[in-house]
Amino acid sequence: MSAIPELKKQADHQALQISTWQNFKRLMRYAKAYKMGFVVSIIGMLAYAGVDLLFLSKLQPLIDDGLTGTDPNFMKWAPAFVIACFFFRGLSHFIANFCLAWVGNHVVADLRQHIFEHIMMMPVSFHDKESTGSLISKLTYDTEQVLNATSKALLTLVQQGVFVLGLIVMMFYFSWQLSAIFLLIVPVIAFVITQVSRRFRKVSKDIQGAMGEVTTAAEQTFNGHKVVLTFDGQQREFERFNVINKNNRQQRMKMVIARSASVPIIQIIASFALAFILYIVTTPEMSDIKPGAFIAVVTYMTMLMNPLKQLTNVNSEFQKGMAACSSIFAVLDQDLENDTGTLSLDRAKGELAFENVNFSYQGDDSLSLKQLSFNAKAGDTVALVGRSGSGKSTASALLLRFYEATAGRVLIDGENILDYKLKDLRKQFAYVSQQVVLFNDSLANNIAYGKPDATRDEIIDAATKAHVMEFANNLSDGLDTNIGDNGALLSGGQRQRIAIARALLCDAPFLILDEATSALDTESERHIQDALRLLQQNRTSIVIAHRLSTIESADNIIVMEQGEIVEQGDHQTLLNKDGAYAQLHRFQFG
Repeated sequence: MSAIPELKKQADHQALQISTWQNFKRLMRYAKAYKMGFVVSIIGMLAYAGVDLLFLSKLQPLIDDGLTGTDPNFMKWAPAFVIACFFFRGLSHFIANFCLAWVGNHVVADLRQHIFEHIMMMPVSFHDKESTGSLISKLTYDTEQVLNATSKALLTLVQQGVFVLGLIVMMFYFSWQLSAIFLLIVPVIAFVITQVSRRFRKVSKDIQGAMGEVTTAAEQTFNGHKVVLTFDGQQREFERFNVINKNNRQQRMKMVIARSASVPIIQIIASFALAFILYIVTTPEMSDIKPGAFIAVVTYMTMLMNPLKQLTNVNSEFQKGMAACSSIFAVLDQDLENDTGTLSLDRAKGELAFENVNFSYQGDDSLSLKQLSFNAKAGDTVALVGRSGSGKSTASALLLRFYEATAGRVLIDGENILDYKLKDLRKQFAYVSQQVVLFNDSLANNIAYGKPDATRDEIIDAATKAHVMEFANNLSDGLDTNIGDNGALLSGGQRQRIAIARALLCDAPFLILDEATSALDTESERHIQDALRLLQQNRTSIVIAHRLSTIESADNIIVMEQGEIVEQGDHQTLLNKDGAYAQLHRFQFG
């Protein structure tokens, strides 16, 4: 039984090594487009290490030939040699650093762009589960760790690695007997580095998770700043963030402990070899070794300490980068939004139908929609009413294929919407939700977001119909005024009007209004309703509303309860039935 944990440990270690190598190879695919810069940087690294080795190789002749006066010409050329070495060393260092940083920044920029585009093309169900803060952390913090792996870590690995190999070769050249002692400590050092690497990788993953929690907590609190102030929640948020921040600090300190302990351990191991050499050289068997050779070997062994230290330290950076790659590639390996449609659709006629549609959210056993069936002819207005959570917004989300029906069919112009190309399908809809999303841009650009090629006159016309111009004219730059992050400079009613103007400008055959007038005062609502009536002409409209006054003129009013249709018909017919709709009507109008 005692062998089982050890076998599992070995299997985990093997899987970790395979994963690291696979992630590194996959990362290097992004560097293919910049391979010339990579090659030049490698040449620069090799030249840098080569100059250092050339300089150190002259240590033995300096002592045995130059300082003893055996070769007077050696000391004559020594000053010029020193200057030339340091000139080429500096030039090689600059080339290696610049070219590798150029490659690394391009790779990370491409990777970051790929992540951003991939996340934006993921299905809505993915975004429902993932926190925005965690995704932002992957886009920022994790990619920075990758940059360190592709630049600083690779620079040190190649440069110092070649330097270490060169020193070992020169040690054996001058005295293989003394240098052989060094080989005794190599397996021990390799074992220490292997164990430390595993620790680095595990702690790096924990740090990335902790950073995601920090980003998520900060984002949620900042977005809910007014709510926190209103309910006196500052102290609670301070304490909650303190716990998350403390966990992040503890994970980072674990990395510092592992890194700080590994360096002196390796140096202490190397010092035993150096001490043993100092002992061996005093024995009669080693009496014939030249002073220059002995000093060269001891110097080379001493100089191995610093590159070994750097290689151990950079291992933590490399493992952090590989752990970040695992986190990033886990997102990139997620399936994109499913688009199996093959039919093109320029402009729909406007016919709409739900046929026995069932739907349940991923991971939820209960149905959010049950046997939903209704039709709408071109130009009809269909209103969905009912209590919160009855499935009204879910039905509209199926139309836009944010989700796909579990059973049944949704038809547009007699064709299953799954058969249409996603891009063509969504062009058929103008959508105004109760949660207005605006961008940190000008008022005009926010209105034209759904139609970026709109003319200035078209933007002004849509803004006028939606009564945006009533407040836009009072802004400093009119329609060119930057409205801040998510329209922070505007009131709720003004933001809602911009969203309606955006829908007006789209001129789509289908219109979805999800509580579109919920944030408007009575006078503004009357104006907007007039504009919406003009917009709804010759368009099929799906209106989701709690306020029944906004849908009395609808061609078909569908009353929903727990995902099912309980009754449908026009306003007067439903009142005469004295059912669920009549009850809602009495509740709102007394």
